Amino acid sequence: MHDTQFKELAGRTVLVTGGAGLIGSRIAAFLRQAGARPLVLCTLDAYPQVTYRDLFGIDPTDPDVIVGDIQNPDVVREAVIESDHVIHAAALADVAACTRKPMAAIHTNITGTQVLLDAVAACERTRRLVFVSSASVYGNGNPKDRARPCEEYRTVRKLLEAVYGRVPPQFHEHTPLRPMSVYANTKAWGETQTALTLGAVGTSYTIVRYFSVYGEPQVIKENSHSWVVAWFATRAALGLPLHLNGGGHQIRDLVHVDDIAAATVRALAAPRAHNETINIGTGTPTSIRTVAELVAAQYPGTRFVETPMPPGDPLGGYAATHRMEAVLGWRPTITVKEGVARYAGWLDKWPGAIPAWLRAESGAATA
Repeated sequence: MHDTQFKELAGRTVLVTGGAGLIGSRIAAFLRQAGARPLVLCTLDAYPQVTYRDLFGIDPTDPDVIVGDIQNPDVVREAVIESDHVIHAAALADVAACTRKPMAAIHTNITGTQVLLDAVAACERTRRLVFVSSASVYGNGNPKDRARPCEEYRTVRKLLEAVYGRVPPQFHEHTPLRPMSVYANTKAWGETQTALTLGAVGTSYTIVRYFSVYGEPQVIKENSHSWVVAWFATRAALGLPLHLNGGGHQIRDLVHVDDIAAATVRALAAPRAHNETINIGTGTPTSIRTVAELVAAQYPGTRFVETPMPPGDPLGGYAATHRMEAVLGWRPTITVKEGVARYAGWLDKWPGAIPAWLRAESGAATA
């Protein structure tokens, strides 16, 4: 990696909380490419151990992998003291799980975040913390926020209505936050608390709002409706119908995990990212139905079934990317069409990534 932006990270230690998960492990790999030493802190209990080992490449015996809880002040303090930078990606990130168990979301996403912020605020070594937030903080936006009475906007509006049946909002970093789920609410709190805690002591921070992350080696979780590409591809591979919640009219801005990792590390290194809040998205709206159609193109004969909208699932929108491009000097490189094809190809090579409980459902459905 020869990008001059990463010179600052060469030889530095970067604590990555939640660094053993899909996104965290990819961030850690990107940091290694940049010449940094990632220090991973994770509970390693969100997936089976084989998933961490074989799919995410995490070895719990590695001395740079700390198996611990973000809520443990002693563990967190020791990890922070050893680090020059911090990326806070640890969270109960499943929207449905947060809705079912709000106290679990509060313990991890709020208490855990405060424990980390306290440790960083007390450590003079820390150069910058990147707080991983989510586009879910925007909710459905507000139609009044979208009004731009110019001819160009009216033309774009007509095009969007023709394609999507409605005008999906484009979320700017200054768009008022309207979280619709426990998960989104904890992320909105984390953003404010990061600014309050670190702003008070003068420690640099950057808030990154991820839009819809997807990509290999993402694996689905039971009783979850997150990670639509993985869900659709996994079900299609088994010959199961794809569930279009609410008819599949929700809009998402799908960002491949490789691009997410690149953007997050750039946010850590970019001088202009100091105390900024940045959308990480492609700027391209994609409906859930379109995702289903792209998956079906990889698995001919796939059927669709319309199902009710789950609670807390926003109609969504897409990212305004002007600030991201200006601050990071970068934009995503992987299109949704390419990313879906990559995921389907990966799943064909790793059939073991399909969980046994879904295989059982497939057997029952075809019996």
